[in-house]
Amino acid sequence: MAFQEIDTVLGAAVKYRLAPTAKRYTLRDNGFTETKGGNFQLIRPLEATPQSKEGFKLKITVDKDIKKIKMSVTTANGLKAVNIFKDSTNDLLQEKFYFLMDGFISRGLFEKV
Repeated sequence: MAFQEIDTVLGAAVKYRLAPTAKRYTLRDNGFTETKGGNFQLIRPLEATPQSKEGFKLKITVDKDIKKIKMSVTTANGLKAVNIFKDSTNDLLQEKFYFLMDGFISRGLFEKV
């Protein structure tokens, strides 16, 4: 999965891009960690209880130039992308995803497209 200027998770209706105000320190302040390649990555659980090791995870990676992103919701082991929007039983996960993204938007990291 390659980096893109505009991206979203599988099945989501809203697309996102990096805000012009996004900087290295803004990413770090919001939980992103720098990888060995210089990119920034965030992995957050989407389950109701963060302590559970099962369920789905939100993975967002920002390239080292802070121009492009890639996003996905994956299985607990992080190997397979899943669509949490195809089934109404995942309403809580969908709500949590949009809540996290709205928080990033309010902090100047992302913009809705």
